[in-house]
Amino acid sequence: MNAQLNVDLHSHSLASDGLLQAHQVAARAKAGGVDVWALTDHDETKALGEARAAAEALGMRFINGVEISVSWTPRTLAANVVAPAPVAADSVRKPRSASDTTIHIVGLQIDPANPVLSKGLKAIRSGRDERAARMALDLEIAGIPGALEGAKKFAVNPELLSRSHFARFLVEAGKATSTHQAFFNYLTEGKPGFVQHQWATLAEAVSWIRAAGGVAVVAHPGRYKQLSQPQLNEFFAEFKDLGGRGIEVMTGSHSASQYDHFAEVARCYGFLASRGSDYHGPGESHVEPGALPPLPADLTPVWHDWF
Repeated sequence: MNAQLNVDLHSHSLASDGLLQAHQVAARAKAGGVDVWALTDHDETKALGEARAAAEALGMRFINGVEISVSWTPRTLAANVVAPAPVAADSVRKPRSASDTTIHIVGLQIDPANPVLSKGLKAIRSGRDERAARMALDLEIAGIPGALEGAKKFAVNPELLSRSHFARFLVEAGKATSTHQAFFNYLTEGKPGFVQHQWATLAEAVSWIRAAGGVAVVAHPGRYKQLSQPQLNEFFAEFKDLGGRGIEVMTGSHSASQYDHFAEVARCYGFLASRGSDYHGPGESHVEPGALPPLPADLTPVWHDWF
C-alpha cells in the first residue's frame, strides 16, 4: 500500500494564504524528502498547474488538491451523543458557542476543471470581500485602523483575502509579535477581529469533491476545539454518511497524543488516514513538508490505491 512513501497531502501557496509560490513550496517538499505531494489551497485551484509542473520536474508524484471552508452546526446536544473513541488528555473540548463552527475539508485527487467544483469554490470566494471589510471595521473600532489595506498588501490573490493576511498586517503594525499571537489576540472567536462567516455546508463540500472525482478528508481535526468531543463524533458520523472518506491523522497542528487519538478515530469510523504538514511558509508552520511521523502501520493510507 506504499505506506513507506513520504507523503505530504496538505500545503498552501500564495494563491491562498501561503507565503511562497507553488514552485517554491514544491522545492521545500522535495528538500524534505517528500515522494508524493499535494497542494491544497483554500477554496482555490489556480496554482495546481504550476505546482504539478514543479513537482514532476523535481521527481515527485503530484496530487491535485483543495481545502474547502465549511460551516457546520451540531444537530444534537453533547449530552445526547456517546463518544465511540477515547479522548486524549489534551483533546478535552469546551462546549461550542451558539455560532457555527468553521471546519476545513481537503479534497484530494480532484479534477480542478470540474464545473460543479469550480462553481462551488467561486461562490465561497465571492463572500470573502464582505467578511474582510467587516473584520477591518471591527479592528478599527478596536483602535487599529488601516487593516483592510494592510491585509491586501499580503494577498497576491485578491479573491482570497484571509485571516492569515490580516495576521501578517497585525505583525507588521506592531500589534503582535507573530502571526500565531495575532490570531490568538485578534482573529479567533470572541476577539476584536473575528467575524463569523457562512461558508459551504458540509454536504455541499463533500458533494463538490466527489463530483470532481476526489476523496474528501477532514483537515486537522484536533483544531476544532469549539466542539465538545461528542459533537465532534457527531460530525464524523455525518461526514461519513455524506460520503467523506478520510481524516488527517498526522498533521502539523497535532500533538503526539492527538496522533494516537485520531488514529483511533480512523479505526473507529473506518476512515482512510491522511498525512499533511499544512505548510504555509517559513516562520508560520509547525513543521516542514515531509517531517511528520509515518502513519500507524495498521491504518489504510488515503493514497493506498492511487499508484
